[in-house]
Amino acid sequence: MSTVEPAFTLEEAHDLQASLAEPVRPGLSEAELDDVEARFGFRFAADHRTFLSAGVPIGDRWPDWRCGNPEQLRKRLDWPVDGVLYDIEHNGFWLPDWGMRPLDLADALARAREHLARVPQLVPVCGHRYLPGIAGSSGYPVLSVYQTDIVYYGYDLRGYLRHDFGDEPLGPPPPGGPRQIEFWSRFVE
Repeated sequence: MSTVEPAFTLEEAHDLQASLAEPVRPGLSEAELDDVEARFGFRFAADHRTFLSAGVPIGDRWPDWRCGNPEQLRKRLDWPVDGVLYDIEHNGFWLPDWGMRPLDLADALARAREHLARVPQLVPVCGHRYLPGIAGSSGYPVLSVYQTDIVYYGYDLRGYLRHDFGDEPLGPPPPGGPRQIEFWSRFVE
């Protein structure tokens, strides 16, 4: 079992956002966060909600949950699953626990979609860095996701921001290892 630091406060989130060296708009209200979740059918993790309540970073790499193009936001939400499907179609990827791979590609993709519909939604933080959208949770690792090439970019959101924007090293994993994300963690092991 890994040790999890407490979720950060709004003040700490503000401090971390100051290290981004990018513009930050005012944070999202609870009602705005709830609206985003309802419109797109996912839940933000508690630490992600705190981060976005403190401020909304703007720029090409950051999802603009307040004013962003809904189609572009949907593409970013679909990116992790689309990457797995790409690897099934073009690179022969298949997980043994999905059973025998159907010979017909369309059938294989359909079966994979059924399995992928049951895994935790990954929610974009910045670029192709993602947090699992597990309501009320905090302390999950931030994953860099490119198809099935998935690596840790922070052992939690705080560590990710310090590593990617504060020039701190990623450092060793926490005692007991990073928190496991159902399905997605298997790619980084």
